[in-house]
Amino acid sequence: MLITRQVDTSAIAMQREGLILAYSPLRGQEAAQIGSGIALDLARDFAFPTYRELGVAVAMGVDLVGYLASYLGIWHGGLYDPMASRFGSINAVVSGSVLHAVGWAKGAQLSGDGGVAVTYFGDGASSEGEVHEAMNLAGIDKLPVVFFCQNNGWAISLAAERQIAGGTVAGRAAAYGIEGVQIDGNDVIAVLHATRQALARARAGDGPTVIEAMTYRAGPHSTSDDPGRYRSLDDEQKWLSRDPIASFAERLRAEGIADEQFFLAASAEAARAADAVRAGLAALGDRPGEELFDFVFANPTATLQEQKHAWQESTHD
Repeated sequence: MLITRQVDTSAIAMQREGLILAYSPLRGQEAAQIGSGIALDLARDFAFPTYRELGVAVAMGVDLVGYLASYLGIWHGGLYDPMASRFGSINAVVSGSVLHAVGWAKGAQLSGDGGVAVTYFGDGASSEGEVHEAMNLAGIDKLPVVFFCQNNGWAISLAAERQIAGGTVAGRAAAYGIEGVQIDGNDVIAVLHATRQALARARAGDGPTVIEAMTYRAGPHSTSDDPGRYRSLDDEQKWLSRDPIASFAERLRAEGIADEQFFLAASAEAARAADAVRAGLAALGDRPGEELFDFVFANPTATLQEQKHAWQESTHD
């Protein structure tokens, strides 16, 4: 969680400095992401992220330079290998990753390898039609998929209570005949247990689970957003008092699991990780221009080939 916090903070600074073009912060959601990400079996499960799952990437060991390369605009979806990391490409289409996860889960069901898909989405995305279609199909076929909703209180600037009919995302699961649980998304241990239980249900053939992790986006929706225009400072301060990293550190101290030397070492490690990511991003060069054309269609059209030829001629002038 500390590495996630440090890299997230550094990414915001890099955007302000012009090193990366844009960024979607996740401060406050570290427990939800780390707790669920470390529960996955990297030999057979697969995670389908949105554009805010840096913490899941950290938990799953994804190359963070490759992850943040997506925000440089040099490669869509990140430069890491999704197949090797079991972490899908960054998906900026609201609720798009949910459909992908259900399709993958159907394949896993047919293969019988025990793999489970975990798809991440927010409270705002839960109101998209694709989520309902995905849950319906998953419920009918009892697919091995976990729908992990991070309810961070805001669909950009729209409060969750103004766009979630019925009050909860987890409550909708019953309509599709699947399990639904609402948990404290700021309690990393509670998230870990809930995700493990959902994975076990899916592997046993008992179908999907909707996990609604109640948390809070402490920062802006993106680096182009000003949360002060739609929420109060009092509300932010209330949630900051429940910071997931601070509360877990307090728990570790109280239970005698970690001492101050541990926290100092962990903080130093997190700072080194953030510095390494920054240096790695700064060292990345431009991608070959041909990739603009080579990765559009499996079988390039005549028009695309003509465009590529025209581009090649213009670059040689």
